[in-house]
Amino acid sequence: MNRKDELALKVTKEIAVKLIEVGRLSVNSFETVWKQIHKTVYSSINDADKDINN
Repeated sequence: MNRKDELALKVTKEIAVKLIEVGRLSVNSFETVWKQIHKTVYSSINDADKDINN
């Protein structure tokens, strides 16, 4: 697993944990929300990396 993948998973996990703690994420919607969070986080990491390299 490369660095970006690992970072995206860690950040996604932290966001999901916080949403569970505040009651905004339930077991029923976990899979869908996880995918949405991960997609957004991964996209943000890639965009930030592109900005840094340009």
